[in-house]
Amino acid sequence: MRILVADDDRLMSELVCAVVREAGHTPVPAFDAMQTLMFAIRPPLPGLIILDINMPGGTGLEALRKLKLSARTSPIPVIVLSGSTEMDMPQQVKGLGADEFLSKPINPDVLLLAIQRVLRETESGG
Repeated sequence: MRILVADDDRLMSELVCAVVREAGHTPVPAFDAMQTLMFAIRPPLPGLIILDINMPGGTGLEALRKLKLSARTSPIPVIVLSGSTEMDMPQQVKGLGADEFLSKPINPDVLLLAIQRVLRETESGG
């Protein structure tokens, strides 16, 4: 499965892509919000989007909002990654339709479990 990895930090992107490969999937890196939106609609559609909040070209929150408003991309599950210290950020992104929120710095094992959990829930219709 293709998994879109959206993060402007190249090292973080490489780490997340490595975890995606470890989970047996194909990572598709994007480095800003605009690129994320373009890659999200390019066939074949990704089965999951891992989205950073703070990126150039529009925020991850704006990208998440647009992804969830589009009939084409709204069914795609989204895991949000953020270094934000805002206390309400997890609730904010879930309110916009994200399936999971993980704080940076990312623990690769926690990310791997989140990927597996979100994909399992998506497959079971949960």
